[in-house]
Amino acid sequence: MTTIKIGGVPEHFNLPWHFAIEDGAFEKEGIDLQWQDVPEGTGRMSKLLRTQELDVACILTDGIVKDIIAGNPTRILQVYVASPLLWGGVHAPGTIEAEKTQQLEDGKFAISRYGSGSHLMSYLLAKRHGWDIEDLSFELVNTLDGAVDALSQNKAQLFLWERYMTQPIVDQGIFKRLETIATPWPSFVIAATQDCISEKEEALGKMLAIINRYTADFKQIPSIDRTIASHYDLQVGDVQQWLLRTEFSDDQLWNSTVDKINKEFSAVGIIDRKVALDELIYDIPKTDEEE
Repeated sequence: MTTIKIGGVPEHFNLPWHFAIEDGAFEKEGIDLQWQDVPEGTGRMSKLLRTQELDVACILTDGIVKDIIAGNPTRILQVYVASPLLWGGVHAPGTIEAEKTQQLEDGKFAISRYGSGSHLMSYLLAKRHGWDIEDLSFELVNTLDGAVDALSQNKAQLFLWERYMTQPIVDQGIFKRLETIATPWPSFVIAATQDCISEKEEALGKMLAIINRYTADFKQIPSIDRTIASHYDLQVGDVQQWLLRTEFSDDQLWNSTVDKINKEFSAVGIIDRKVALDELIYDIPKTDEEE
């Protein structure tokens, strides 16, 4: 058996992984896939890849691109979710009087980790509203629960997180949703450390073939909307909207996507140099099953 330590956020996007693990699909191919939930998100996963506590991560595209530029010895194997992530995006404390994001220009952003999506997207939000990037301030909250505490105690006034996972908190009046903002690139990619690639390339190829088979069928599973709603404590109607918006993928990252990330991140000072596609990706040969 080849052991692969993989991490991802405990959200609906990653349910296909759990279905495949429960079915023994990886084990049948000689892979001991050890899944780790990482509720702190992309910033934490990037660190776990650097320290090799994870071999693979199902991770936000923008976050891992930035960290590879910063020296993370990791490469993107393929896109996992091609559709943009809808940050639902911009949340404020439920009791706040403000009705528009523009009214909170001096507010502090709650972020899970530096380098996380909640951190990086705050710059794109600021750019959207013409705010001074240099004036942004942040409150580190680690998890969604941490953000609930921070906004409830007025330690932060703005928080960006995936729209459907925060819907129950908005419904309860704990968060107020001011607007949504979508990433101008695919949501998630599958990335692996270079050591893992060099040592376990064949197993990684099998892993990708399995998960791509499961994501291809995922939206056609009978009553999948009710299953997701029950598993993640969401409303069925919200899950149905999410299913309509979400497109899984087995493609590699495109040059046009990298160009867009370079342009957006350079404009707000997140990166100090532009990156080429071949610095970011590693193409694992397709198995017979995928061809």
